[in-house]
Amino acid sequence: MDTTENYVILVNKDGKEIGTMEKMEAHEKGLLHRAFSVIIFNEKGEMLIHQRALDKYHSGGLWTNACCSHPRPKEQTIDGAQRRLQEEMGFTTELSFKFSFTYNTKLDNNLSEHEYDYVYYGKYEDIPPFNTNEVMACKFVDVSELKKDVKQNPENYTVWFRLILDKVQSYQA
Repeated sequence: MDTTENYVILVNKDGKEIGTMEKMEAHEKGLLHRAFSVIIFNEKGEMLIHQRALDKYHSGGLWTNACCSHPRPKEQTIDGAQRRLQEEMGFTTELSFKFSFTYNTKLDNNLSEHEYDYVYYGKYEDIPPFNTNEVMACKFVDVSELKKDVKQNPENYTVWFRLILDKVQSYQA
């Protein structure tokens, strides 16, 4: 078993690596660490979103982008994004880096997300064969309709996804 599987890469405010830490400890202490988010569009320009499994360690049952997680120590962020896209959603596709941002928020279970998040875009056409241990449901939605729903019902969506969605208008697939 890979001993780095449950570790995250700690970073400074500029995204430079400064160490590693066990994932839950980093979330309990609210330390800044590297993360990624994958946004998937279909040919119609609709975005793939998924509902997180209820037993995820935080934000269970909330809707979010196609895939999000952390690269492992010594793993390139793009490679981690490809790995988790396959593990969570059951497919791979070419991904391209679009932007990064930092956020810090309190979560349920006395955890914090303090992440330097790299956002990647890709394309996929079908409802994927997602991993039911990670995902309850998924669907493609019109971005303008999604933005309206997020504004009206923010409690149904993850914090990082709401932040990413605010930037999507500026970055096309």
